[in-house]
Amino acid sequence: MSRKPELKGRAARLARLFPVGRANQAARTPFVLLVVLLLGGGLICLLVLNSALSEGSFRLDDLQKQTKNLTDEEQALQRDIDAYSAPDALQRRARELGMVPGGDPVFLGSDGTVKGVPSTAALRGSPRPPAPEVIGTPSDTLPAVTDPSAAQTPPESAPVTTAVPTPTPALTPVTTPTTTPGR
Repeated sequence: MSRKPELKGRAARLARLFPVGRANQAARTPFVLLVVLLLGGGLICLLVLNSALSEGSFRLDDLQKQTKNLTDEEQALQRDIDAYSAPDALQRRARELGMVPGGDPVFLGSDGTVKGVPSTAALRGSPRPPAPEVIGTPSDTLPAVTDPSAAQTPPESAPVTTAVPTPTPALTPVTTPTTTPGR
């Protein structure tokens, strides 16, 4: 067997500082395990960080799609509002509800004087809408005249009777609430 040469002097003192044989091998094992654990922990941290970033990316994509859909819906609703608030649409809807253009305005001064000449609102070129039904008024007591010219020329076989309804102030008209789309 081969034998190691004996060290003398300074080399011998240095050799005594280092462990001999198996002890040298045992000192490397904890260091290697520490390095492997640090590398493995770093890789796991990178994997978790990458997963979190990609999840955030998917969520961002979903939110961008939702924002686009909500923006499209908002624009469609704004177009509807613009269409309903156009002057011709407002005029048509007002006529459907039986409204007429107002007459000349009158202003009151601070001292109570009236400035201007009041006038009543009148229909201009459109037929008058039917009056709302009155509560408590039976429909058979009032004649149903749909054509004004028919009221002037009665048939020859029927007797001429004209009934003029008189409004009663105690009765209130029945109005049906209408819903405006988009509100």
